[in-house]
Amino acid sequence: MPPVPPAFVRAHTRPARPSLVPEVSLLVAADVVALWEAMEAERGGEMSEPPFWAAAWPGGQALARLVLDRPEVVAGRTVLDLGSGSGLVAVAARLAGASDVVASEIDPFGLTAIGLNAELNGVLPIRVVGDVLGGGPPDADVVLAGDVCYDRLMSERVLPFLEAARARGAEVFLGDPGRPYVPTDRLEAVAAYDVPEVEGPTSRRTTVWRLP
Repeated sequence: MPPVPPAFVRAHTRPARPSLVPEVSLLVAADVVALWEAMEAERGGEMSEPPFWAAAWPGGQALARLVLDRPEVVAGRTVLDLGSGSGLVAVAARLAGASDVVASEIDPFGLTAIGLNAELNGVLPIRVVGDVLGGGPPDADVVLAGDVCYDRLMSERVLPFLEAARARGAEVFLGDPGRPYVPTDRLEAVAAYDVPEVEGPTSRRTTVWRLP
């Protein structure tokens, strides 16, 4: 699949600052439905997934807040941002002093958006890659995964990967807004935040978990 032109992302998004992470600017959807329709027109067919990359989700905001408040988690270290989406967590890791950041995302629109958001925040370079779950444990000191256990199938793919990364010696942090597929009995809570919902006036209690 050919890469998405940066001009497309710029034309269908606007810069905004996430509520919990005002230090970061992100290109987000002004109108999700209009963006989804534009994506389908760009690709010439139906898109199976909405533009998850064009919003700052609670799990990512919580992880970004953690690394900005506690830069020692990533400073001077190599970081993998798994399921990067907009690149929010990757950008925050770079702002917090990570020496090398890899952002993994499967959506080609997200891959383009990550680079643009890195540029917008002056944190180039961030290395952007596709799906890494089929490979072995990542070559990273820290793995950050924001809201990646959103359904059972994804959890069954992600959790063994995170466990393998931890066994290899990486520190692993998972940002989760209360999904039922997260094995909290096997994790250690390190921070919790009330994150405003992407849509609506309410907030969601979101926890950053660490694999012990």
